[in-house]
Amino acid sequence: MPQLPAHLTPDRWLAQLFESGEARRGGVVKRQIRDVERIAGRAAFLAEVERRGFQAVENGRHMVVFCNARPIRRLR
Repeated sequence: MPQLPAHLTPDRWLAQLFESGEARRGGVVKRQIRDVERIAGRAAFLAEVERRGFQAVENGRHMVVFCNARPIRRLR
């Protein structure tokens, strides 16, 4: 696997994700699990989700973050 560029630190990557317009509006963001694990690490990613009071689910090869604390209701 290629090495990450020096400017792409885990902290910067997490900041960019959670400071995006969608996240700031309380929307939904998703990232591939392999990117989460490669760049920030699963534990750091989930700690940041929890610190912000957000919720995350894992499905297939993606982690989906609901950038709000509202209930999640599975429809089917």
